[in-house]
Amino acid sequence: MDINSNVPSFNKEAWDRQVQSGKNPWTVPVSPELIARARTGDWSVVLTENKPVPHEWFPPMDGLAILGLACGGGQQGPIFAAAGANVTIFDNSPAQLGRDREVAEREGLNIRTVEGDMRDLSIFANESFDFIFHPVSNLFIHEIRPVWKEAFRVLRHGGTMLAGFMNPLFYIFDYEDMDNGNLIVKHKIPYSDIEVYGMEQLKKEDRPAEFGHSLNDQLAGQLDAGFAIIGLYEDHHNGLKISEHIETYLATRAVKS
Repeated sequence: MDINSNVPSFNKEAWDRQVQSGKNPWTVPVSPELIARARTGDWSVVLTENKPVPHEWFPPMDGLAILGLACGGGQQGPIFAAAGANVTIFDNSPAQLGRDREVAEREGLNIRTVEGDMRDLSIFANESFDFIFHPVSNLFIHEIRPVWKEAFRVLRHGGTMLAGFMNPLFYIFDYEDMDNGNLIVKHKIPYSDIEVYGMEQLKKEDRPAEFGHSLNDQLAGQLDAGFAIIGLYEDHHNGLKISEHIETYLATRAVKS
């Protein structure tokens, strides 16, 4: 059996443990103060680590049918709901989805949560959503072209998809060396944590498996699925030497005509 067939279940369990530990900032739900501001129209969200998404990338929120694709954690989804959107959060981790339900119950928000693999959105009919928000998360799956194809299918004509992802350059360097301030080229793209470390080592380190995808799959993959990319920006990692030389996140704005 292909070892990659175990990736979704392996990373589901790993992300559930991340939620339980409370150490990962992407598992910490949004505060009541930010929800209160969003209700008044004062809000911002990130696709990457630092830069807020430009407000002109969003249509009016009121009544907008949004799919938060691999977007659990109780962060962006509740903001959208508080701003007036009809929000569905789709994620592989039950615990991450639980974060969204926590905020929804706490704040009286209506958020639908659905568990599943981001490559398979068959639970949704064609053209179910006006807008897709897909923050940095496709690094946790070994193949991403199916993600773009499914996103295109469930998006309505005239709809928009915002996506955040890693510049593959990040993965050519050994992470431990990079964390110590040294940029040493060791790996090739496409990159796989499973090939480099193995699942047992990743389990010992209690972290999900990451994958570095080519820009051909990230950008041309969207184009080949039928999207037109009409916006792009870069963002940086916090606290890593590589950020002194290049920004390692990308965010795209794509439309389905």
